Amino acid sequence: MARTGFCDSKPLLDLHKKADERRVPLRARANACAPTDRRQPAETDETRMAPVKMETESRWERRLSAQTNESIILGFHVDSRASSAETVADECVEKPVLLYPHGLQGLHSLDALVPSLLRHEVEMALEKLDLICDRTFAWDLFLDMMRTQTQNSFPNADLPRHFTDSTRAILVDWMVQVHELLHFQEDTLYLAIHLLNHSLRQLKVTTANLQLLGMVCLLIAAKKEESLLPEVSDLCSLMDHAYTKHQLLRMERRLLCALKFDLSHSPPLHFLLLFAAVARCSAMMVWMARYLLELSLQEAQCVVFLPVQLAGAALCLARHVLQESPTPEGEAAWCLTSSIHVGSETVLLRIMQILATAASRVQTHENSATFIKFSSPERMHVSRHPGLRNPAGLLGVCSSQAPLKGTKLHL
Repeated sequence: MARTGFCDSKPLLDLHKKADERRVPLRARANACAPTDRRQPAETDETRMAPVKMETESRWERRLSAQTNESIILGFHVDSRASSAETVADECVEKPVLLYPHGLQGLHSLDALVPSLLRHEVEMALEKLDLICDRTFAWDLFLDMMRTQTQNSFPNADLPRHFTDSTRAILVDWMVQVHELLHFQEDTLYLAIHLLNHSLRQLKVTTANLQLLGMVCLLIAAKKEESLLPEVSDLCSLMDHAYTKHQLLRMERRLLCALKFDLSHSPPLHFLLLFAAVARCSAMMVWMARYLLELSLQEAQCVVFLPVQLAGAALCLARHVLQESPTPEGEAAWCLTSSIHVGSETVLLRIMQILATAASRVQTHENSATFIKFSSPERMHVSRHPGLRNPAGLLGVCSSQAPLKGTKLHL
C-alpha cells in the first residue's frame, strides 16, 4: 500500500526535515535525450539600431491619470515636421488612451497607438527567440499574448485554509529540483506552477497528496512542452514510491477534468525575453532578470499580478541591481521597451519590492533550488551578486513596510 507523501518519514519531500536535508535524494538519472535547446539570452545586434535614425521623430509621453492612481496614460505624438501622409495616418491617435490591465480586451486598437519601430522590434525579437514560425503573424501573436494573460489571472492570493504560503513554497522548491534533474525546458516549469496555482483552488487535495499533485502538474506541463517524456514509473521512483502509478494517473485525470483540458498560458518568461531583446539587454542582465522572475514562482502573493507586469518588474529590478553603464543606443532601446509595460508604476514598484526581498532572504539561506540553479557558471553566478543583499537600499524603499516573512507550517 502506498505511503502517504508528506507525512511519511521516508518520502522524498518531508516538510519536517531541515531545509538543507530536503535536497532531492535521487538516483543518478539524467535524461540524456532531453531537449537541450533552452532559450539563451538574445545576443545584442548593434546594426538593429539603424532603423532608429530613419524613423519619424516621435516621442512617448507617460503621465499618471488624474482620476486614478492605478493607471498610466500613454500618448503618442508625431513631430510637426513629419510628412503630411504620416500626419494623416496618425490623426486617429491624437488623444491619449488609457492602457490598464483590466481593459486589455480592447487591445485590438493597440496597433494604431504604437510607432512602426516598436512593431518592427517586437516582430524581430519574436522571430529571433523562435517564438514564431512566420514573421507575418508576429504582431498578431503579441497582441494575443497580451489579451489572453488576463484570462488566467487570480483575483487574490488566498490559499485553502489547510495550506500556507510556506507549504506552497516548499512544494515549488521541490518541483524546481525535479524540473532541473529531468532537464526540462523553462516553459515547462512556468506552466507546471501555473497548473499548481489553479489546482490548489479548484481541487480538494489533502496535505498528504501535495507532492503527488506537484508531480502531476510537471507531467502535464511536460506533455505539452517537451518532445521526450520520462516513464510514469520513473516519476514514481522520484517520489520514493510514496504513490503508485495508478494514483498518479488518477490524479492526472482529476486535474485535467477540473481544468476542462484548458492548458493555455502566457508565461512571464516569454514577455521577459521579448522585453530584453527589444531593450538590447546584456547577457548578465537577462540572467539576473530570469533569476528574479523564477523567484516569483515561490511567492504566493505574486499570483495576482499579470505575466507582463512580473516580467517588466524583474527586468527593471535587474537593471537597478547591475547598474550597467548606460549608452545612448541602450537608453533609446530601453525607452522603447518601457512603452510596452502595461500597468501602474505603483504595481511595478510593489512587485520589485517583493522580488528584492525574496532575493535577499534566499541569499541568507543559500539552500533554495532556484538560488543553487542560478549560481552555476553557465548562468553567470547571478544569484550570488552582492547587489541583492540590501533590497531596501537598492530600491530606496522606506523601512515602514515590514519585510516579507514565511509562515510557520502547521500540519
